[in-house]
This record gives sequence, structure tokens and C-alpha cells, in this order.
Amino acid sequence: MSLAELKEQAETLSAVERFALLDHLASLEEKEETAQETIDRRMAAMDAGRKVTQEEFERRHRESD
Repeated sequence: MSLAELKEQAETLSAVERFALLDHLASLEEKEETAQETIDRRMAAMDAGRKVTQEEFERRHRESD
């Protein structure tokens, strides 16, 4: 569905439905920010040297099976 179609459908919603949609979109934004914070933290740890080689990753993966 295109953005134009979404906008068109949103125009047909009641005020209560638009408010619920707005609340839903805001919650998605919060989740996205949380995901980005997790990514940033993990990348910082990797930049600080917390890494494993491909061989180590594969060994750990085999052990968990």
C-alpha cells in the first residue's frame, strides 16, 4: 500500500480512530528508538574490542545446536 493510499484512508477515519492511529504510530516510533539504542550500544561494544572471529562464531554456534 502506498503512502498516498494510507493518507487517503486516514482521511476517512473518525476523530477517535485517527487518535488511535496516532497513538499506534507513536508507539512504533518509541520501539524504533529503542531498537536503535540497542544497535548503538552493541556497535559501541564492538568498537571497544568486544568481537569474535568467524571461526569462534561458528564454534559457538555448533556448540549451541
